[in-house]
Amino acid sequence: MFKKSLATAALAVIAVFAFAPAAVAADYVSDPAVVTITAPPIAGETAVIAFAANAFEQSESVKYTVTGSHAATLSVVKAAVTQSLTKRAELDGSSSVKVLIPDEAVGNYTVTASAASATYTATLDIVAADAGSGTGLPSTGYNAPVLVIWGAAGILVLGVALVVVRISVRRQQATA
Repeated sequence: MFKKSLATAALAVIAVFAFAPAAVAADYVSDPAVVTITAPPIAGETAVIAFAANAFEQSESVKYTVTGSHAATLSVVKAAVTQSLTKRAELDGSSSVKVLIPDEAVGNYTVTASAASATYTATLDIVAADAGSGTGLPSTGYNAPVLVIWGAAGILVLGVALVVVRISVRRQQATA
C-alpha cells in the first residue's frame, strides 16, 4: 500500500515539473514598444491595434485573432466569440487592425497577431459606453396601481378559500 502511494506521489511530482517549461515557453505579454492601442477601447466603437515597424517581416502574412465575451468585428469579418482575419504586413514590417467592439461588450478582449516571424498579444480592457443623456432611471417594472395588485391578490386568496370550504362541505355530506 505504501509503495503504491509513494509511486503515485512520485508520478504527480514528475508530471508537475515535466510540464512547467510549457507554461513559460510562450510570451504572454507583448512588448509595449511594439504593440500600440490608439484609443481606450469603448463598447460600440472601433479600436485600432498597431504593431510597430520591424514587428513582422516585410509583406509577411499576419493572422489576427480576436477573442472576447460577445461578438466583435475584425475589420470586415464578424466574430462570434473567437474570429480570425489574415492580412499582409507593410513593407516596413508594421501592421494594424481595427476591432469594432460590440455595444454589449464587457470584460477583456484579446487580440493576437501571429506570423511566421513573431506573435504578439494585445489585451483590450473594455470601457462601458455612455448611458445617454436621459433624466433618471428608466422604468423597469409594471406600472399598475398598488390597489389593483392587492385587490387581485385578495380575490385569489378568496378563491382558494372558497375551494377549500367546498371540499370540506362535500366531505361532511359524504360522511353523513
